[in-house]
Amino acid sequence: MDMGIPFVLLLAAGIIIFIFLFLYFVPVNLWVTAIFSGVRISILTLILMRFRKVPPSIVVNALINSTKAGLTVTSNEIETHYLAGGHVNNVIKALISADKANIPLDFKMATAIDLAGRDVSDAVQLSVNPRVIDTPPVSAVGKNGIQLIVRARVTVRANINQLVGGAGEETILARVGEGIVTTIGSAADHKAVLENPDTISKTVLEKGLDAGTAFEILSIDIADIDVGENIGAKLQTEQASADLKVAQAKAEERRAMAVAAEQEMKAKAQEARAKVIEAEAQIPLAMAEAFRSGNLGVMDYYKIQNIQSDTGMRDSISKGGSGGSGGRGGTGSTGGKKNDA
Repeated sequence: MDMGIPFVLLLAAGIIIFIFLFLYFVPVNLWVTAIFSGVRISILTLILMRFRKVPPSIVVNALINSTKAGLTVTSNEIETHYLAGGHVNNVIKALISADKANIPLDFKMATAIDLAGRDVSDAVQLSVNPRVIDTPPVSAVGKNGIQLIVRARVTVRANINQLVGGAGEETILARVGEGIVTTIGSAADHKAVLENPDTISKTVLEKGLDAGTAFEILSIDIADIDVGENIGAKLQTEQASADLKVAQAKAEERRAMAVAAEQEMKAKAQEARAKVIEAEAQIPLAMAEAFRSGNLGVMDYYKIQNIQSDTGMRDSISKGGSGGSGGRGGTGSTGGKKNDA
């Protein structure tokens, strides 16, 4: 009796584990649910999914949803997409939404969009319900130099055929901004843009800015236009200030060159004066040599002194001066005459 109870418990536990493993590898409940939902799938296919590490519940639920929606999707396609790392539920949901909205979308395109990293369900919803994108403030300057700041609203919807490889919202905003700048820049007067802001929308839409993007532009509406600075006048003021600084620099350069030339001339004058003084210093030496050699007498020396005194007196009189130099010159002349006597 004591040995029988543990054996019965072990047997019961083994039976429970066997039933659990059997139901795990043989999902009978999913097979029954699929059969009653109108999905034809064999129990062997569900068992093989376990060995391929594919949850049978995901495949069965996707088949049931697609079958009830009237779509034709095979278990192999769903299993392949799951093994590729796709989101099966999003794909099935997107296919059902596209079918109800009469949007052409097949399973291959949906899986390609999903594997490309985009939310295919959100893309279908965006195609059904367009989205409004507010552009950041775009600054542009007209030909008259007045700055305009424009804010626009772009209504877009998803282009299913361009979702794979198509540009995103950033490209749309950049192209719209470029179109706004081009339109305002080509306007002769900013007042014309303020009077007819719809010209911006028409010009931008005519450029086909949604080419190569994942969206289709439905409309571009100008939400606000503000007048900014007078860029033309500001640039002219800055240019005039720059020209003034250049002129001042050139004038300062010419003044510096003139000062340098003046200093150079003064240096040359001083150099010439030094040469004259040096030459004059040679006169006493020459006279002394003449005395020694007998070529110059005492009377000749006094005559030279009298001539110098008379010359100095005449210079003083011609300059209107009657200073002591003239008196000294006259005294020298008288002395010279006495010596002559």
